[in-house]
Amino acid sequence: MAILPINEGFLKSAGDLVYTFRFLTLLVTPFNKTKAFDKGIIDEKGKRLVKPPFSKIEDRENYASYYTPFIRLVFNVKKLMAKAPGGSSRLASYAAALYLIKEKFSVSETKIEKSLLECGLDSSDLLAEESKWFMLEDEQLSPGVYSLKYEKVLNSTCDDIVNAKDKVRISEDCFPIGDIFGLNIYEAINIKTQQKVYITAEELLR
Repeated sequence: MAILPINEGFLKSAGDLVYTFRFLTLLVTPFNKTKAFDKGIIDEKGKRLVKPPFSKIEDRENYASYYTPFIRLVFNVKKLMAKAPGGSSRLASYAAALYLIKEKFSVSETKIEKSLLECGLDSSDLLAEESKWFMLEDEQLSPGVYSLKYEKVLNSTCDDIVNAKDKVRISEDCFPIGDIFGLNIYEAINIKTQQKVYITAEELLR
């Protein structure tokens, strides 16, 4: 019996569905109801309590299973959503993390929007501040060193080790590399780690 080739589009669609379901599940599950909390990896507010390397095999396995890059990324979104002023949702604070979910795990913007709606958020109501003072022509960012308003994760590993007030460097010819919900996303270098992070213009401070 001949084995039919697996359609790549089908695999991508299946992966999209899996990550969409996990994204929504993690968004609506309180931190203290997650496996990461049960295993002592995070506290009730999602703050990480432990980090590699681990001396015990069990601790390494728990971290690898219950604090994956995808889980770290969604937890970052949850924490930033919780910190939004007045209980509202300021898109600029976590748009870059949503974009990373979209690009790194192939979750479509439509699916992300549906997940946010399930949490009572409407993307059309998400607030984005206007920051034009360091914007050049064609939506280019002015090069230089800036501070961050919000904590972030590294693009490569999704490690949550970039804190608010950390410095980032904007290089020459820094144009949008993409967008989500109409908000431009840029790439910067976190000076502390020398790793790339996604940012929005609205989260930069001089």
